[in-house]
Amino acid sequence: MPMNEKLAGARAQWGLLTAYQKFEQVIILVLTALIAVVVVVAVWNLALKILFGVVLSSTLDPSDYAAFQAVFGMILTVIIALEFKRSLLVVVERRYGVVHVRSVILIALLAIVRKFLILDFAKTDTQELFGLSAAILALGVVHWLVRDQDQREAVNEGPLDPTSPVASSRT
Repeated sequence: MPMNEKLAGARAQWGLLTAYQKFEQVIILVLTALIAVVVVVAVWNLALKILFGVVLSSTLDPSDYAAFQAVFGMILTVIIALEFKRSLLVVVERRYGVVHVRSVILIALLAIVRKFLILDFAKTDTQELFGLSAAILALGVVHWLVRDQDQREAVNEGPLDPTSPVASSRT
């Protein structure tokens, strides 16, 4: 589809929106741009830390558990930001309401997995571990329930669009 047709379609859809929906779209676009800046800065910072900390400096051992935690903690932070940005872009494309619940649950799961990755188990008390484990279990159950509901709604609506999140969760 040529760019002119896309812009004409976007202008036509923009005219149909209420004032609040236009406000919402502008805020989401601003948030998306800010998150993109944060992701670029985080990736740049990560690249510099890996380059100067691991590659050029022989003082940092990449097999060291603390270095492993730090590097993969930073990588997961970037992944979480990208997933958050993607969930906002889905809203801009007008596929769902403000924020899709399943995206929020997946972002929360990623954040807790990141927390587990960077935890020092020798210094962490059991209450914190049980709390994080309970949070993962609860989020997993909620994700399963939401996914199950999405699948039931999709069956009632008919064939799925292969690009929809419901279709991708079935595979």
